[in-house]
Amino acid sequence: MSRLARSISQSGVYHVLFQGVNQQNIFEEAVDFAKLKEITEIVKQDLKFEIYAYCFMSNHVHIVLKEKNIGEISLIMKRILTKYARWYNIKYGRSGALIANRYKSVPVEIDEYFLQLLRYVHQNPIRAGIVEKIENYSYSSYSEYINNGGLTDIGFVLEMISLREFIDYHQEVGEMNFQVSDRKKKTDDDIIMYLKKKYNIDNPKSISKFPKLERDIVLAELKKEFPIRQLQRITGISRGVITKA
Repeated sequence: MSRLARSISQSGVYHVLFQGVNQQNIFEEAVDFAKLKEITEIVKQDLKFEIYAYCFMSNHVHIVLKEKNIGEISLIMKRILTKYARWYNIKYGRSGALIANRYKSVPVEIDEYFLQLLRYVHQNPIRAGIVEKIENYSYSSYSEYINNGGLTDIGFVLEMISLREFIDYHQEVGEMNFQVSDRKKKTDDDIIMYLKKKYNIDNPKSISKFPKLERDIVLAELKKEFPIRQLQRITGISRGVITKA
């Protein structure tokens, strides 16, 4: 089966995820984290892309980056992953694939959800139960915002929000889920067919007129199948209401 073509970001910004094959660790000790960071910095200097957030977990990595030229995301990730996998395999005397399948990427718009995405990336270690405080995790870009830079291009974000606001914002519990998926994008017609088949609902906008309990039951089921932003558009119900359903 042929792979789906990647979506192109009009802003040039992507949320990228890659993970170990069979969910195995891709970092065993501190020097491994440092090596990926070093490789990413080398490729970054060469291809002139920007990084707005990253979080290196034991078996997967999140990066929010902006390519300089449209379509360079593939070259960026190929260079990073090839260099790191080769180094890792030599170090640990292994062969074969290190990274599962191909990396996953989602186009990102610079809108009201951009900062929520950064917080989602930085709060990964908290959700995983590794640390209780975000500042106690050593392998994310959060500390670079606090310490005035490093691999991360902090200036772009700190023009939107002050450092004090950035810190306070990250202490709040993020409700948004920015899981990365490479599944085929579902259309509005898919939602309409789903509603007709499961609930005998012909008009998605009629859901907003349901009693609250009934409305929230339908929305909770829809969230399992479709993106919240798409549901917001087709139902006319606010993102906050859908998120809490």
